[in-house]
Amino acid sequence: MEVHTVTADAETFTCNAYLVTGERTVLVDAGAMDGVENVIAEYTDDLDAVVLTHQHGDHVEQLDAVLDAFDADLYACAEHPRRTKALDDGDEVQIGDERFEAVLTPGHADDHLSVVSETTLFSGDVVVHDDGAFDYGSFGRTDMAGQSRETLIDSIERLLDRMPASVEHMYAGHGAEFHGDVRDVVETALGRAERREPKYD
Repeated sequence: MEVHTVTADAETFTCNAYLVTGERTVLVDAGAMDGVENVIAEYTDDLDAVVLTHQHGDHVEQLDAVLDAFDADLYACAEHPRRTKALDDGDEVQIGDERFEAVLTPGHADDHLSVVSETTLFSGDVVVHDDGAFDYGSFGRTDMAGQSRETLIDSIERLLDRMPASVEHMYAGHGAEFHGDVRDVVETALGRAERREPKYD
């Protein structure tokens, strides 16, 4: 299973959109970079599915362009006009060569899901490795309308409860990917969130 950040060369604000190749070719989030569908086409002719962590604009702005270019299923927690598969807490979805469990992780967004396998975590925006606010363990912002730090803390705890100890790869919605002790990074983010450390001045 290989993971490619297809928004790596974006010149505008976007999430990290990850193309996972293997037995099942899946895009995790579509991002907001114009032409992302062309970058995907450099790696594959066929896209089996798009899995959304949540539906904030920086994660879905180019979703229609991707779905127009590829005949792919759309997995999402919340309703979407092009959703073909509902993805709820505890559901499983195959991404690349592995089975992933969906973990409902609201707080940053009501419909936020993380997906985790025996080796890999796609955490969306609930937890990231580094994002300019913190290095080695940061958390999604909760300072905008409809967001909740308390709910986010509960979500990170739920993620830790459901995440196997064997997970060693983390691909987050923002910042760099991380390979190593993912649990330690997530626990560090949880501690900062619990101490109410401000993410932004």
